[in-house]
Amino acid sequence: MIRLNNISKSFKVAKRAAGLGSAFKSLFRRSYTYVQALQDISFTIEPGEIVGYIGPNGAGKSTTIKIMSGILVPDEGSCTIMGYTPWKNRLEYVKRIGVVFGQRSQLWWDVPVIDSFELLRDIYNIPQRAYRDNVDLLTQTLDLGGILHTPVRQLSLGQRMRCEIAASLLHGPDILFLDEPTIGLDAVSKIAVRDFIRTIRREKGVTVILTTHDMHDIEALADRIIMIGRGRILLDGKLEEIRSRFGGRKTVRVDFRTAGGMPPKPDVPGVEAGEISHEHMVLHVDTHQCNIADVISRLSSEAELLDVTVESQPIEQIIVDLYKEYDL
Repeated sequence: MIRLNNISKSFKVAKRAAGLGSAFKSLFRRSYTYVQALQDISFTIEPGEIVGYIGPNGAGKSTTIKIMSGILVPDEGSCTIMGYTPWKNRLEYVKRIGVVFGQRSQLWWDVPVIDSFELLRDIYNIPQRAYRDNVDLLTQTLDLGGILHTPVRQLSLGQRMRCEIAASLLHGPDILFLDEPTIGLDAVSKIAVRDFIRTIRREKGVTVILTTHDMHDIEALADRIIMIGRGRILLDGKLEEIRSRFGGRKTVRVDFRTAGGMPPKPDVPGVEAGEISHEHMVLHVDTHQCNIADVISRLSSEAELLDVTVESQPIEQIIVDLYKEYDL
């Protein structure tokens, strides 16, 4: 469905020193530098996938999304999506995609939300029956019933973002590009958006490409992660494979009772002691070096265990470790 092959993109950026004199000189003679945003980007996404496209600020995520949505033209390489080249077959192509940029709006600020929807219906030439069905579905699943007749400028950020997602799906697209869709949202709104994305994927088979710095979004939604850094693809794999490969550290929290004071830390390679008291112990275990069952067995031989909790490494920490490994 989506195939990028050796996509590269650079930008020409004007430079000048600070000060009024430099500003005056730049009117007659400007100096420029070139920023390489993307270098030989290649990947394929199959229909119905939810892909998390992640990386630090300035990595090239938004540039890639803009190329795939037809807004930007790459310097080199090819991009084929559903048989279209996005920047060449723009009119036909945009009828089959939806795009949400967290910092940009496609809703008209001073009119009620439903008026923006009606205008988008005319822009996309959506049949009346299909439009009504889509509005009913989106209103129900995104809980828009109480805000459709409210001007956009009077909505909270969470309400507006739910309306933005609805607006991008009115015409029934096959692909949805989401660039920071939950930025600034409260917990309730984030959960509502995540539930909705899962629903449209399950019921309509919509392919979703998600860029975000909120790793909880990635963990809740994505089947696969593509990580970009300095304009290059650094990692591409299933989320569970990445967790297994890079998330081998687990935290073991133990409540115990012993007659002889604190039990000793298990003498097992790969175990580091954290917080330790007379009734509680926290251990950090590298599962690539030892087995959790062995650690618990050693502890039970030294004390009466009252409670044992094993926690996986948070997805945020895994991603941070990946950034460090690739020196991002």
